[in-house]
Amino acid sequence: MRLGMLISGRGSNLQAMIDAAADPAYPAEIAIVISNRADAAGLARAAAAGIPSTVIARDDRSGFAAEAETRLRQHRVELVCLAGFMRLLDTGFVEAWRDRMINIHPSLLPAFPGLHAQRQALEAGVRFTGCTVHFVRPEVDAGPIIAQAVVPVHPDDNEARLAARILAAEHRLYPLAVRLIAEGRTRIVGGKVEIDGWLVEELAALNPREPPPDLLVSTRG
Repeated sequence: MRLGMLISGRGSNLQAMIDAAADPAYPAEIAIVISNRADAAGLARAAAAGIPSTVIARDDRSGFAAEAETRLRQHRVELVCLAGFMRLLDTGFVEAWRDRMINIHPSLLPAFPGLHAQRQALEAGVRFTGCTVHFVRPEVDAGPIIAQAVVPVHPDDNEARLAARILAAEHRLYPLAVRLIAEGRTRIVGGKVEIDGWLVEELAALNPREPPPDLLVSTRG
């Protein structure tokens, strides 16, 4: 499957996809990288990997969409992957790529959409957060969920530490989600993603953890 990666910054999730696609057995390849910023560090990652890239520094959504559409079609892209792409897309562009465009967000959607998701999680006092890969819809951080990874929130976390822990999970989750799509294992039914031939282990998680039995103190007389 030929991928078009849209980035705005450092491109760490782009690098995770570059590394995954380097395996001959991986069912997808990056056909082009598009950035809306000429100073995006991810462009250097694309160049180092020999991947074509282009900058579309258009402020108007429709203008950006038209140029991006041309580039994506020139490179025969089948799936658009947003990876740290920090601008809103034209609604017509999103609908044109409906069910063929995905995004990764640093929270367990639908919780904490939008900017500063890690800060939102800390302010809410949740014990777990994580990241989500989902199909894109015109609404911000909305659309059928493909895969999620859970990350614990530590009592001494600040925004930077939590963001780093979530990012490490993103680097594993994004290549997995793309693999599921490229292998034809995903389908959308009733607004939800169903995955064929994929086992999901049940996991019961407690945070904070219950102490071992020998550390429990009885209150009985």
